[in-house]
Amino acid sequence: MSDFSEELVRSKTEDEQEESCMFSGTGMSFPWLQKHIETVATGGKKEKDFAQTTSACLSFIQEALLKHQWQQAAEYMHSYFQILEDSDSYKRQAAPEIIWKLGSEILFYHPKSNMETFNTFADRMKNIGVMNYLKISLQHALYLLHHGMFEDANRNLSHAETWRYGEKSASQEVLINLIQAYKGLLQYYTWSKNKMELSRLDKEDYAYNTAFQNMLNHSGKMSVNLCTLIQTPGVWDPFVKSYVEMLEFYGDRDEAREVLTNYAYDEKFPSNPNAHIYLYNFLKREKAPREKLISVLKILYQIVPSHKLMLEFHRLLRKSDKEDHRKLALEVLFGVLDFAGCTKNITAWKYLAKYLRQTLMENHLAWVQEEWNSRKNWWPGFHFSFFWAKTNWKEDKALACEKALVAGILLGKGCRYFRYISKQDDQVIKKKIKRIKKSVKKYSIANPGL
Repeated sequence: MSDFSEELVRSKTEDEQEESCMFSGTGMSFPWLQKHIETVATGGKKEKDFAQTTSACLSFIQEALLKHQWQQAAEYMHSYFQILEDSDSYKRQAAPEIIWKLGSEILFYHPKSNMETFNTFADRMKNIGVMNYLKISLQHALYLLHHGMFEDANRNLSHAETWRYGEKSASQEVLINLIQAYKGLLQYYTWSKNKMELSRLDKEDYAYNTAFQNMLNHSGKMSVNLCTLIQTPGVWDPFVKSYVEMLEFYGDRDEAREVLTNYAYDEKFPSNPNAHIYLYNFLKREKAPREKLISVLKILYQIVPSHKLMLEFHRLLRKSDKEDHRKLALEVLFGVLDFAGCTKNITAWKYLAKYLRQTLMENHLAWVQEEWNSRKNWWPGFHFSFFWAKTNWKEDKALACEKALVAGILLGKGCRYFRYISKQDDQVIKKKIKRIKKSVKKYSIANPGL
């Protein structure tokens, strides 16, 4: 084991006990804190009380962590282990979790730390804090996964899955479900790799049939864990995706649809845009009717109006025979472009330019005015300033032209943005600018008579 591991994990030897600084009445040693503790005073007297000393030690650890002084934090942690012998039962019971959280943070970042160090520390903490056994086991497994040690993580989760301490409490039940779910995800990872290998084999081969049968048997065990977990209210995105992929692979599309529908619409689950995205993508793969796709994306629009699927939502709406859908198609485009992250989305501007002309050709001026009235005080500065005209023209001429058409329709030919772009002498897009001028003259809502 490394020197750092010994520093943080090992128990003190008798020689160290003798060389350590002793505080009267406690029998506890704090070799790294002597110079600090001597400076801490309460009422003019040096702190000698055990509780005050461990409290000071904890403060030094926290300060070292904030300053990323990992070696110093490790030294303080070596002494903070004494809290496990505190006479206060509440502090003694809470100590293992505090030590684990601080120690694992130090070990994650310390330059001399390694896997052996972390594993030794985790195993010791599991034995010290039995009430935290499941939580530490799960976090330990996630650490192993982070370092690509899938087999070790699976073994760790298997041990935790069968662990029991006293009567099963509600908190233990939740943690066991999580442990089983992450074990299911690891099994899914193996299943996914096997599926890729399977795709390379000939379906007539014996090897293919054997591998397929093994996958069937393996997936049955995994699906039980995942299915149980995702019935509990919560956000289970990776678990739901894995489970649905398996169900689709084995042809159980009805079950997949039910899982995704419950995940998206069950009121017991928190509002989650991903749930509606998963359901939409599944229904799209199933070639569901347009009305069904629209109903799913309508909810996503209410949650995340700037999501990239909103452009797809717009396309579905504008193809609809319903007038309220076509009206919503215009609202969706304006809604997307309300967000700073979408200001340079050329597809959104292209769709808006085209749909504005179409809407006005169909004599729906009121639709355009309704959307524009709530934006006319801030969109000109947000999208159509002289600064943005120069910047957009320099960076992306195609984007600048689409925005110029929209600006001209909404603000008229006197708009700074439109004037700047329309005066550019560029032979490549000369014809396009000419068409923009004609469209603005014909469709501008600012000066309909031009």
